This record gives sequence, structure tokens and C-alpha cells, in this order.
Amino acid sequence: MAVVSAAVDAVVALFSLTMAVAAPLFDSQVVLPANLYPAPLVGIFRWFVAEFGHYVVADPPPFFRGLVWIDLAFLWPVSVANLYGILARRRWSAATSLMAGVHMLTYLSAMFGEMLGSGRATRKLLQLYALFVVFAIASVLRGLCWCSTQATPAGPSPAHPARKKRV
Repeated sequence: MAVVSAAVDAVVALFSLTMAVAAPLFDSQVVLPANLYPAPLVGIFRWFVAEFGHYVVADPPPFFRGLVWIDLAFLWPVSVANLYGILARRRWSAATSLMAGVHMLTYLSAMFGEMLGSGRATRKLLQLYALFVVFAIASVLRGLCWCSTQATPAGPSPAHPARKKRV
């Protein structure tokens, strides 16, 4: 079980690192002017749009701009905190994993609705987003399973727990 837990931690840490780096450097280019970014970052962003055929990023509809703002305001700081929590083995990292995973699944449901509904998504783009579904599910499971293992005592519990005397 420890191997599975370590593997899930690694997957969620990779997801958190990806979001902590990608949100301010690349996702924000959807909503902020290109002249705020160095030319190499803009070039990578344009390459990504062309390589994956990401029509939603190339010509962002209003709902997508809203999703990006939510990512910048919520998911980015949660991802940074989650990465720290996982690496430092903090108990609260289960909560941040759960928050990041649920947020990402909500985001992805809107994206898949658009991409599959419009019929314009490339196979490569769908495969990229499918990878993020795996990351998001791993984050949710880490948050739920880690919390549940912490809530149950490790040893046998007494029938009547001793009460502390109030002074």
C-alpha cells in the first residue's frame, strides 16, 4: 500500500508542479496582453497552440477566459501549496489535493463539453486533456483516501475511551 501511496503522491506532485509553472507562464497569456511576456514564452505558447490544434486557446471564448481567471486566482495558489504540502509531508495536503482535483475535473468537464460538442478538437489535444483527467482523479483519490486513513485509528480502539478530567 505504501508503494501505491508514494506513486499517487508523485503523480499529484507532478500535476501540482505543472500547474504551478504553467498557470502564470502560459495560461495567463490567454487573458493578459502578449507584450507582458518575454518573446521565448510567447513563442512556446504559439507553438503549443499550433502543435496541439488548440482552437479554444487560439480564439478563446468568454467562458474559457473565465476558467483561466479562476485557474489563476484559485488553482495556481492551491497547486503551489499542494506541492509544498506533499514534499513536506503536511497533513493538510490531502485537503489541497482534493481541492485541486475537484477544481480540475470541473474545468475539464467544461473543456471536454466544448471540444467534443464542437467536433473541432484534434486527437492530440484530446489525449493531452485525458492526461489531466488522470492527474485530477489521482488528486481527488489522494485527498479522499489520505483523509480516511488519518481518521481511523491504527490500533484497536477501547470500548469506552478515557475522559480527561476538567480542571
